[in-house]
Amino acid sequence: MTDSNLRTHVEEYLSFRRGLGFDMRSAACHLRNFACYAEQIGHRGPITVDLATRWALRSRSRDPAQAVRRLAFIRVFARHRALIDPATEVPPVGLLGRAPRRRQPHIYSDAEICSLLQQASRMRPRGGLCAKTYVAFFALLVSTGLRLSEACRLTCGDVDLDRELLTIREGKFRKSRSVPLHRSTTRALTLYVAERDEVVRSDPSSFFFCTERASMLRRDTVQDAFGCIRRRLGWTAQGRARRPRIHDIRQEVELRQQILLETERERVLRVELADARAGRLTAQ
Repeated sequence: MTDSNLRTHVEEYLSFRRGLGFDMRSAACHLRNFACYAEQIGHRGPITVDLATRWALRSRSRDPAQAVRRLAFIRVFARHRALIDPATEVPPVGLLGRAPRRRQPHIYSDAEICSLLQQASRMRPRGGLCAKTYVAFFALLVSTGLRLSEACRLTCGDVDLDRELLTIREGKFRKSRSVPLHRSTTRALTLYVAERDEVVRSDPSSFFFCTERASMLRRDTVQDAFGCIRRRLGWTAQGRARRPRIHDIRQEVELRQQILLETERERVLRVELADARAGRLTAQ
């Protein structure tokens, strides 16, 4: 296998994975860099552990875990290539150590959520559309657990308040899905729509969340706004698992849903046990 073939195989692999719905942006960057490195050093033949390791260790980051992460991209690619070319060597797990586990997310308390929304309502200009937009935006994240990018991309046509339903288009793995809204969330969004439409014109293709100056909320803009609110509230990592992040809102919603699910399972189990006991008593 020549170096040019390696580049070809990388592109074929990326196309294959994208066809399955995977977001390959990070993998594409690393694998293409890997193929260029193999060309630069004159590598010929299938992927080897030595080639993959040398490339992974070329990371400019001072974080030793970065080399572990880089090697992980090659490992997945090599496994795919090994199905086609048995001579391909797959780097074993743990060869360069193990990447540290992700830190535990921050779980928001009800008081912290109230503080977040209160501070959002004080954004300048006071009483303007910007403050109302961020209150509605953060409230929607809290009630639904949407990803930040999904909420930013919502259009007016995606929000059906009459049916109390959101349509998320091309979410994770480029899949679309429907998200039901709680009645209280529907009421809050209905109020926001009335206030928004007094300031800006909208149609089904318009972005649902906007301000006087921006036709949509962008991910980095929301991150900056959240960072300002966090500083005003004095939220730090002290006394917490980590400094609160906007992404942790989704984690908190998922945890709450899991607790509700487990509670419902326990309730169903108790009912089934009670029915079974009643059936045995009746049979006697």
